[in-house]
Amino acid sequence: TCWCYSSFTQTMSKHTDAAAEVLLERKGCAGVITLNRPKFLNALNLSMIQQIYPQLKKWEQDPETFLIIMKGAGEKAFCAGGDIRVISENTKTNPKMVQDFFREEYMLNNAIDSCLKPYIALIHGITMGGGVGLSVHGQFRVATEKSLFAMPETAIGLFPDVGGGYFLPRLQGKLGYFLALTGFRLKGRDVYTAGIATHFVDSEKLGMLEDDLLALNSPSKENIADVLETYHTKSKIDQDKSFILEEHMDKINSWFSANTVEEIIENLQQDGSSFALEQLKVINKMSPTSLKITLRQLMEGSSKTLPEVLTMEYRLSQACIGGHDFHEGVRAVLIDKDQNPKWKPANLKEVTDEDLNNHFNSLGSNDLKF
Repeated sequence: TCWCYSSFTQTMSKHTDAAAEVLLERKGCAGVITLNRPKFLNALNLSMIQQIYPQLKKWEQDPETFLIIMKGAGEKAFCAGGDIRVISENTKTNPKMVQDFFREEYMLNNAIDSCLKPYIALIHGITMGGGVGLSVHGQFRVATEKSLFAMPETAIGLFPDVGGGYFLPRLQGKLGYFLALTGFRLKGRDVYTAGIATHFVDSEKLGMLEDDLLALNSPSKENIADVLETYHTKSKIDQDKSFILEEHMDKINSWFSANTVEEIIENLQQDGSSFALEQLKVINKMSPTSLKITLRQLMEGSSKTLPEVLTMEYRLSQACIGGHDFHEGVRAVLIDKDQNPKWKPANLKEVTDEDLNNHFNSLGSNDLKF
């Protein structure tokens, strides 16, 4: 859904062994899922989703499996997002694969949220877009000083999906609206402070933490939480550092309380501080259609359940892949890398209410159902 932090080579998923792209292992008391495409920053593709989902469901029912751990191979990334270049390439040639990708990815996001076993995502390294979907809905999310979080979809003509419409408006104040519209990156302990992660652990202790979790004997949820809490309490990196957005939160809450993107932009212009103007510059580069869809997605999502949000987001995903901006964004950011997308419509006032409403329309029998 969301694109990978670095650009991909042409070979992508064509020459890799599908079975090795994700490792599913029973270890100690746990089921361990390892996203295993470190060269591609563990970007998520359809075959990985189709391996993870049934295994998650099996472990959820297995009396010998007491917890599920989700992690990424290598040191750089947990998961930098969905493999969206492949999605863009296949929109015309293999539309069914593209529909299946979003449908099955969102089903997996929901399965993580409703998982009956404690689910622990070790979000060490880059965690963006689809990677956020594999972690944020789980019961426990462990960040490290190397964590790098973002929902950068408005820059490629998409929207912060994978349940972004659910978790983003539920962050403190209007923080989620700010993160969604600007794609602002949070690093290290800030990922915990923002509420994306539930715990923070120094990365050099991550291996020990995993070993301690695997060694638990028929643990309860409380036993698992105790181990995480112990490691969290002992972590010293950036312990006394204040949240990067702390000094701006009052302003963010005020600016992003507006009901339209135009009003948010006006608020930033009127403020005129260097931080406000910096955000204005960023927002002005984004797809106007994406900005409008995203604001409405979060406003509506703030009072919906996660399945309702994912049903709404599936409608949005299908509208976006059928439109212009998504493919143009992928071209500008991932293929030609000129970073100069030509959005259509090119400005906010040309994105009509009718355009906007069409993105949210029911797909009838093609709707995502839970």
